[in-house]
Amino acid sequence: MTNGEQAITGQAVDWDAAAASFDDEPDHGLRDPEVRRAWASRLGSWLPERASDVVDLGCGTGSLSLLAAEQGHRVTGVDRSPVMVDLARAKLAGRDAVFLVGDAAAPPVGEERFDVVLVRHLLWALPDPGRVLRHWRGLLRPGGRFVLVEGVWGTDAVGLAADRLTGLLAPLVGHVRVERLSDDELLWGKAVDDERYAVVATA
Repeated sequence: MTNGEQAITGQAVDWDAAAASFDDEPDHGLRDPEVRRAWASRLGSWLPERASDVVDLGCGTGSLSLLAAEQGHRVTGVDRSPVMVDLARAKLAGRDAVFLVGDAAAPPVGEERFDVVLVRHLLWALPDPGRVLRHWRGLLRPGGRFVLVEGVWGTDAVGLAADRLTGLLAPLVGHVRVERLSDDELLWGKAVDDERYAVVATA
């Protein structure tokens, strides 16, 4: 969700400064109970049924991390913004979760491996998503999965189209499933007419 890379738009975002208001967006803070339930339901269908190790890259304030932890998963969150990480730590206080300040494209997790690499609205902003995906593939245990939520937004059509992402993933995984999200208003707290989707890809 956040990594502060020079985005495709050419605008650098100060995520530390943005942290205080980040959760005001319905799909960021998940404060509306209906929006929260919609994301929890989707996430539950994307993550393994058994308790698993999930790394949430570009975790922002930890909203998806919290949903994953509530569903019984062990979470490691990584974000470049120390302020975002502080908010995530507070949000998940007392839960089985660890948050690290670092580059989500090359997360500082050492030799640790995970059952799930979870990423929302980050990959599109990185300069070489194919290279990043190859690196993230090395974070997965055998049989692990990617859960990638991306899209193409706004009048400038910035983002990462589903067909491009699935093409980048094809050499790295055995099975790829695309789930369209644009029609589910509850996820966004409003109607949207751009391309929003999730990819679940199993190694």
